[in-house]
Amino acid sequence: MATADEVAVWMVAELKRDAMLLQSDAAYSISDKFGEEFVYTNDSGNLAIAKPVLKAFRELTEEIAVWERGTRTWRLRENYDQPGRRQD
Repeated sequence: MATADEVAVWMVAELKRDAMLLQSDAAYSISDKFGEEFVYTNDSGNLAIAKPVLKAFRELTEEIAVWERGTRTWRLRENYDQPGRRQD
């Protein structure tokens, strides 16, 4: 059985492979590959990534990834990005 840390490591590999990771695609892939215990249905009725997975992912990607709120995507950090995780 997988752990939240292992799911987060998979997410990092996907992010590095594609230079971006769409949240909705990641959630469905996590459900399929690792099981429903790592996802949940949010208040909007969408499949979302469980908080322990997101916490582990954030710890692994703090310096290399940013969150694009508008597209609900993580992407690799670029030189022009503002400080902080979230880019609007």
